[in-house]
Formats: sequence, C-alpha cells, structure tokens
Amino acid sequence: MTVPAEILKKVKRVEIDTRKLVNNIFSGEYHTAFKGQGMTFSDFREYVAGDDVRAISWALTARAGKPYIKTFEEERELTIMLCVDVSGSQDFGSKTYLKGETLTYVAATLAFSAIKNNDQVGLVLFSDEVELYIPAKKGRAQVFRILRELLYFKPKKSKTKISVGLDFLRGILKKRATIFLLSDFQDQNYDASLKLLERKHEVIAGLVQDEAEFNFPDVGLIELQDSETGETLMLDSSNPAFREQMKTRFNKDFESFQKNLKKAGVDSFRFEANDDYHKALLAFFKRKRTK
Repeated sequence: MTVPAEILKKVKRVEIDTRKLVNNIFSGEYHTAFKGQGMTFSDFREYVAGDDVRAISWALTARAGKPYIKTFEEERELTIMLCVDVSGSQDFGSKTYLKGETLTYVAATLAFSAIKNNDQVGLVLFSDEVELYIPAKKGRAQVFRILRELLYFKPKKSKTKISVGLDFLRGILKKRATIFLLSDFQDQNYDASLKLLERKHEVIAGLVQDEAEFNFPDVGLIELQDSETGETLMLDSSNPAFREQMKTRFNKDFESFQKNLKKAGVDSFRFEANDDYHKALLAFFKRKRTK
C-alpha cells in the first residue's frame, strides 16, 4: 500500500517531536521505571565475605576446592503493548490537539522509549471491536509502522468497548507484558476484564481528557454531535444549570474510572489534550521508579 506524502510528512513530524523528548528526557526515566522480567544467570566468581551464601555453587566449590557463587543480572528485555482507543470520542478537542492526536503523541513517545531500551513494542487499536493488531517486535521500522497506523488508520466503528481490547490481549499474549491502555475511558463494565488482564500482565491506564469536558465554556447556543452515536442536539451553553450538569456528568465518569482502576489494582496517569502531555508522562515515570 502506498502511503500518501502528507501522511509520511506527519509521521516524520511526530518522529522528530517524540524522539527529541525521548533522547533528552525520557530514556533514563523509562529505563529505571520498568525493571525487566526477572534475573538470569550471568557467571561464577569467588565468594567474598558478605555474599549471600544461598548463591554458592556447591558443585563448583567442590571441584575448585574454594567457594564460588553464581552471579545474576537483570533480564532487561520487555514487551510493551500499546492498546489505543480509536472510537469516535477521540475526535473531540478544544485546544491544540484532538484527544486522539494526543493519544498518538503519547503512544509514539512510549514506542520510541521502548526501542531505545531495546524492548519489543506492539499495537492494538480498538473501538467496540479490535480494529488492528500489530504483534510486538523490536526496531525502528516497527515504530514507523506503529506511527503510520496511529496517524493513518480509519476505524470501521465509532463506539467504545474497552473490554474487547483487554480480552483480546489476554487471549493473544503468552508471555508477561507491560500494557499501556490509552483512552478517554468513556465506557462502563470493563473492570472485570481489566482485573483478569492485570493478574498476568502489568497494565497502566493513560486517561486523556479535554478541558472543555470538565469546564464547559459559555459560547451561547451550540449544536453538538455525539461522535459515537451520531445524535445531534442544540444546547444553550450560557445556561449555568447546563454547564453544571456537564461538570457533574464528567465528575461521575471520572469517579467511575478511578473506582474501576482501584478494584483492578491498576496504576494510571492523566493528561489533557494539548502539547503538555509529556509532563504528565514524565511525572508518571518518576513516580513509578520510586515505588
């Protein structure tokens, strides 16, 4: 398939922006925040006072006539899966970026961080069905493929069903992975799927929000279309009761999101649909490495 020149140009722009962040800020934070899958045997060395006696190799000690211990090193290679919501609600935005564009930048930053650390990275795009799956691999070509799909892919559906993406990953992933679930979480009844996935994998939820969702502006009469259902309504945003109703609805959804994550034992970070997304991601890395 030939990719249009404007898409290639945008891929290059996203690469420049996100690689700059990764090279200057994120690479060390990412490395220390994600520890790897365990310890693997490295070599033998002579025992010295203070070493853990449980690490002594008794077979080698018997042959050599003096004590030797096994040494281990961290198994660094990780599998990172980006599970990204491409439903219709991602087409909303009141500032620099739409929510979906911000998700793309966050996913790109994570992808470049992964390959800089020699980790595998893959992608799942979901609406109310799994729209696309790219198995995890290493390398720059893999990241470019992921970027192209994030920018170019046109989903078939507009509604959201987060549990579909979670259940798909639970079925497809055989080895432990770190999964970044990136969405505005405008959905319900995904907590059971989240909890089941977290049992075997590390799941991290990235919540994208737009300021107009929790602080609706007074712009008079406005026609709004629900991007997931297509329903159109004429509303009076100058009415304080309407703005308060919108804020109450938003707060209720946010409380539901927090409750679902707490029940599943899932960590999270929150960012707004603007060009400050990297600050929230960096703060999350810093918080994670101290745990």
